[in-house]
Amino acid sequence: MNHSPADLPRILLVEDDPTSAAFLSAASAALPALPVTAASLADAERLCAGQAFDLFLFDANLPDGRGEDLLRALRDRGVDTVALAHTADLDADMHARLLAVGFAEVLRKPLGMGELHAALRRHLPEAALPPWDDGAALAALGGQHAHVRALRELFLGELPQQRQRIVHAAIHADISDLRGELHKLSASCGFVGAARVGAAVRALQAALTDRAALHALERAIDETLAATPATPAGP
Repeated sequence: MNHSPADLPRILLVEDDPTSAAFLSAASAALPALPVTAASLADAERLCAGQAFDLFLFDANLPDGRGEDLLRALRDRGVDTVALAHTADLDADMHARLLAVGFAEVLRKPLGMGELHAALRRHLPEAALPPWDDGAALAALGGQHAHVRALRELFLGELPQQRQRIVHAAIHADISDLRGELHKLSASCGFVGAARVGAAVRALQAALTDRAALHALERAIDETLAATPATPAGP
């Protein structure tokens, strides 16, 4: 499935090592996402002054300062984008300091692509995710394009009924049924790469009585049903 850059989540990657920056950029693009790279605190601040991002990924140590200094400066300017730190440093006190200053998570380098993708999916806003993540579906199904296509057809055929059951359980405060339906839908999303619905399911699982989370899931389901094509290119 091809994605327009306008549809992709925007990630600001701040990393001064060229090799690490190249890997993080390529791995983020494969999510898929649109990475924008900066090699210093000054470059990152300049980029943030002119555009918005869906997620930050900052190196803990930069040539002209520290990742935590950058995050403080942006927070002082009212920028509330979720930020992740990455570092090869194993010092527990440093990790605790990064979390205390406002990083949502500290990732330890070297990172594998799967580990990075999982972290990005955990923290990207649901609306920023593409409806379909072909890479995740192919990884879950052993790279078999035909299996992805077949399972997505089944998934899309069942999705409207799943939505009805979830809404019914939520409206009637049937928490047991709601948990069960969300668990099944979450597993299905993982197999077929339904990224946006999967994120909305996780948000509702974390707040089962939150009507806003329920409406967000309904919206994500509608957008996924409308998104075409829903099958990855390949044999």
